[in-house]
Amino acid sequence: MIVRKGEMVSVTGRNGAGKTTLIRAIMGLSPAASGQIEIRKEDFTRRPAHDRATAGVGYMPEDRGLVPQFTVRENVLVPGWALRLTDIEKRFDRICGLIPEISEMRDRKASSLSGGQQKFVALGRALLPAESLLLLDEPFEGVSPKLSRRLAEVLFKLKSERLAVVISQSEDKHSADLFAREYRIERGANVMSQHPNVK
Repeated sequence: MIVRKGEMVSVTGRNGAGKTTLIRAIMGLSPAASGQIEIRKEDFTRRPAHDRATAGVGYMPEDRGLVPQFTVRENVLVPGWALRLTDIEKRFDRICGLIPEISEMRDRKASSLSGGQQKFVALGRALLPAESLLLLDEPFEGVSPKLSRRLAEVLFKLKSERLAVVISQSEDKHSADLFAREYRIERGANVMSQHPNVK
């Protein structure tokens, strides 16, 4: 799988097909059984997850992984604190521009948010360190149709950010026009790759 700057690709498959394992392997949270993972033409296959974050990789897990007692703003800033970024406020303002909902909810505790609202916060947190690659694991899962459409609008705006984006999903009915290519996997193997609008 190759994902270029400014390009979004979809990894689609049933539950248990290996989508989350693939995303976690790219992020360095699960070992890669085979193959090679290159970011900015550099081999990261055996390097730890924090090295990838330092290289500008952002990751949004399927379960969101927010800190319930933290505010929305604090949850978004966590990667910046961990990486000791010097432009953390500038990055936060940029994210608020992309996702105004985060600005509106910034002082609310994560525990007070709906599942859909938490998705926006998790996306904002993933965007904070993301300068080269953004990994989104099942962003549409468990989200109402209205919030799903809004999430798709936010993702469409990311096309201007020149990020490489990999999105895993169980069904390919969500925003197919977002993607340059779609990869289908079954039992951990890629079985098809195509442009989603080519029949």
